[in-house]
Amino acid sequence: MPQLNPLPWFTILMFSWAVLLTFTPTKILDHIYPNEFVLLDVKKYQDLNWIWLW
Repeated sequence: MPQLNPLPWFTILMFSWAVLLTFTPTKILDHIYPNEFVLLDVKKYQDLNWIWLW
């Protein structure tokens, strides 16, 4: 009875988990962060305090 031999099933299970854990995080992260963060012009702005006249 070939179903009782665990070696082929265990090999398929480990290979499928390895593929899943290798490719899934990269695909998920590509959807979460679709663009690279690029800082084109970084300026330090002055704090403009509001003066309440009341």
